[in-house]
Amino acid sequence: MNKIHINRNIIQHNAKHGVNLPVARVQQGSKVRYGRRVAWDGPTEMVYDPDNPLSCGAKLWIETEAEVTIEDECTFADIQRMKKELL
Repeated sequence: MNKIHINRNIIQHNAKHGVNLPVARVQQGSKVRYGRRVAWDGPTEMVYDPDNPLSCGAKLWIETEAEVTIEDECTFADIQRMKKELL
């Protein structure tokens, strides 16, 4: 199952520092990747569950079994390195 949501903390960081770090978070099992654009072709369900958020804290996300394509794919560790390089 793929779970997709937007990391609002990175959006806020981008706005504050005038940068464009990837904000779309894709969780596939224990693997987490980020990108600037995410595409999939298949059945999708949007889930809002504030009483049972994802481990990252997201309360609203998209779930799909479809194959997911991530543009500018990177990890959260890559984003942390980019932050240091840009500031």
